[in-house]
Amino acid sequence: MSELAGRLLPLVVAAPLAVAAIMLATAHLLPPKVPDVIAIATAAAVAGLCGWLAVVASGIGPAGQWFGGWTPVGGIRLGILFVGDPASATMAGLCAVVVALSTLFAWGFFDEVHAHFHVLMLLFLAAMVGFCLTQDLFNLFVWFELMSVAAYALTAYKLAASSLEGALNFTVVNSFASIAMLAGVGLLYARAGQLDMTAMGQALARDGRDPLVAGGFCLVATALLTKAAVVPFQAWLADAHGVAPSPVSVVFSAVMVPLGLFGLAKLDWLVFAHCEIVQSILRDLLLPLGCATAVTGGLMAWLQRHLKRLLGFSTVAHMGVVLIGLTSRETVGAAGFLAYATGHAMVKGALFMVAGVLLSLRSSNDELVLRGKGAGLGPTGWLMAAAGLLLAGAPLGVMHAGDSLVGHAGEIVLPVWAEAAIVLGGALTGGAVLRAAGRIFLGLGAAPGLEVESPTEPEREKATRPLWLMLLPCALLLLADFWPASWAEHASLAAAVASGRLPAAVSPPELPPLISGLVSTVLALSFAAVALGRARWPRWLRRGGEAAAAMVRPLRDLHSGLVGDYLSWTAVGMAALVVAALLA
Repeated sequence: MSELAGRLLPLVVAAPLAVAAIMLATAHLLPPKVPDVIAIATAAAVAGLCGWLAVVASGIGPAGQWFGGWTPVGGIRLGILFVGDPASATMAGLCAVVVALSTLFAWGFFDEVHAHFHVLMLLFLAAMVGFCLTQDLFNLFVWFELMSVAAYALTAYKLAASSLEGALNFTVVNSFASIAMLAGVGLLYARAGQLDMTAMGQALARDGRDPLVAGGFCLVATALLTKAAVVPFQAWLADAHGVAPSPVSVVFSAVMVPLGLFGLAKLDWLVFAHCEIVQSILRDLLLPLGCATAVTGGLMAWLQRHLKRLLGFSTVAHMGVVLIGLTSRETVGAAGFLAYATGHAMVKGALFMVAGVLLSLRSSNDELVLRGKGAGLGPTGWLMAAAGLLLAGAPLGVMHAGDSLVGHAGEIVLPVWAEAAIVLGGALTGGAVLRAAGRIFLGLGAAPGLEVESPTEPEREKATRPLWLMLLPCALLLLADFWPASWAEHASLAAAVASGRLPAAVSPPELPPLISGLVSTVLALSFAAVALGRARWPRWLRRGGEAAAAMVRPLRDLHSGLVGDYLSWTAVGMAALVVAALLA
């Protein structure tokens, strides 16, 4: 069985690449709906194969495949290895599921462009799956680049002025990150003499305080933290998410952004596990960065009126929570990441689909313009409200299981201020979504607050798709998140053990953090209620709101939309990594 799994492992990347090439060559001959069927079937097949690989790996061990028969000789690893351990296969399968459902959501949307959208989505899927499975550091860079190039094209797909501007910011910032990653790979290869991650980790363990190794890590980490939109590398994200087609935004937020932190976690596990300087950086710098990311993303989400920008900043906030978890290298680093990333993908994917439904059938994504216009959209409002509660930290489902592991399952107890950052970030993002749902579907919130100053733009998407077809993948994603939290905890812990990320089986926390989840949810409901009832505020409270606006306006100004500013903040983040290395 293990041998069969190893032989089938390359198919998860080869299949979408081959289908994309065939579709590109025959696109002008295919009937309008055939590309949709082919793309959905291909992504579903990849998801099924990845799921099977994860199950096999959990039972009999990870499957591996050396490409071209370049197996190790005398301890020297020159070939490229794919490994289907449960953690990597699960993340790859999650990418395929999200691509399949987002393509179903986009059914018939792009039929006039000869399957180019479907080709790009399959290339994007192949790149994400390869990124998850590869054990070669340079190959990781290759998949990082292919993922980025496909994402640039998908962001600018509508060829409108706003799409091109968002794609330009995305391209410039992430291209800078790619150059940094390539330079970092070169430094690490110069020291280790090998590119296989396991072999590189063994070579680098000989000198845990090598400054060349620390420099290589800082460069590679810059790229991965940029992709993950961690503060201060995050400014590009909302611009790209806000202008990309809705099905593309689903994939960006649900899986592409979390893959940046998954790549960082793999490097921690395989390459830098015994490097003292790197472990010091991970321990001393990433925790405050994670807290800053959670709070900054939450505040910026609260300030938005454009739904896709709001959801983009909420992704920033939740990546901060994941980063906080990665500072505890044991259980949280693997099991917590798997559970939280899976739950986040389901909830955030569903919310971007809700935004797509509104943009398609109500011709706007502006919360203020849409006030009271949500009638006639079936269960869309209920789906949005439920997703908002889950985003806020409601104590149920897969996302809560990840939150539980992040907060309590690791050996390192989080400080109070880190717990507060997690609660505040969840409350602000969930509250922003609930505020928008109340305004759009209940007609509340006649007097807008801070969000009235945020950027927005008139836009629309193709309105000929039936409502039930758009809501079907949205409902499937959201329902999947209601998998019992205890089951999700056990499954993620088992995957972490089988992947070799944990030395032995670890029991989930006996008392899940129901209190923090309930506090976050109550705060989110309170924030939304206060914002929607602003017209009834007393004068003194309105003055307090004006003072709050003056305090947060500089934070909004930092997200200027100017690519030069974004590059400057990327350089600041890189400098922070270097300073942390010098102080280690």
